Amino acid sequence: MSALPPIPARRGELPSAPQILEPRWVRAVLIAIALIFLTLFLFVPLVAVFAEAFRKGWQAYVAAIVEEDAISAIKLTLITAVIAVPLNLVFGVAASWCIAKFEFRGKSFLLTLIDLPFSVSPVISGLIYVLLFGAQGWFGPWLQEHDIKILFAVPGIVLATIFVTFPFVARELIPLMQAQGSEEEEAAIVLGASGWDTFRRVTLPNIKWGLLYGVILCNARAMGEFGAVSVVSGHIRGETNTVPLQVEILYNEYNFAAAFAVASLLALLALVTLALKSFISWRLNESIADDARSKEH
Repeated sequence: MSALPPIPARRGELPSAPQILEPRWVRAVLIAIALIFLTLFLFVPLVAVFAEAFRKGWQAYVAAIVEEDAISAIKLTLITAVIAVPLNLVFGVAASWCIAKFEFRGKSFLLTLIDLPFSVSPVISGLIYVLLFGAQGWFGPWLQEHDIKILFAVPGIVLATIFVTFPFVARELIPLMQAQGSEEEEAAIVLGASGWDTFRRVTLPNIKWGLLYGVILCNARAMGEFGAVSVVSGHIRGETNTVPLQVEILYNEYNFAAAFAVASLLALLALVTLALKSFISWRLNESIADDARSKEH
């Protein structure tokens, strides 16, 4: 393996990365391995989902989608995402702003807390809410006394979803904000801009693509979450079942065509998410490259 020195960049262009030269057979083997893995673990399961969903025909597919419990599950999934994603957006922007722009005690601890949902099983996070809000939990007696229902209801599902999804926006914005630095914000403040104007006119335009990237990932996880929601939902048909839980119930009842029909909605969500993710990733890279070129000039 050998590497050629980078080609000198023309003025206004980013320097190119060193080019790695490999024998053709090595590249062919690596590409073949990647294609085999994609075929076995992505394309084949995806085709199988849609094939099973339409196995009994279009009418059976539509009937499974518009069935009362399925509609209820779709509505609850959308409601959960509509609540959880904006709250995580606000938290992600605030946390990334603090971490990237300021130095303070407890900064590393805050980063650890942001990464916590990545290291804790979703089932464990659901059990934590049971410990807190269950009938025998810390706040259970008080909640029962005031007739407030969190577990086996929409609030518990929303709380569990927020917990497992809150790192996504912050984790996309923190490295982006750190790479951009704070020179532009400092210049705006020196010129007399208020804190809100600085954020709205300087910071937000610079992070918009990274923000959208994080929101899309957060929304996909919120709508597809199973473990934590399964623990706190109670599996009440027509009331506390989200789309993933509805798929599980239909599959356990051996209603495979309906189960795969509802699962195809999640598959479509995954495909749309992948397309948007690729587009925004490209725009984000373009934005970073433009910032680098502007700083060179």
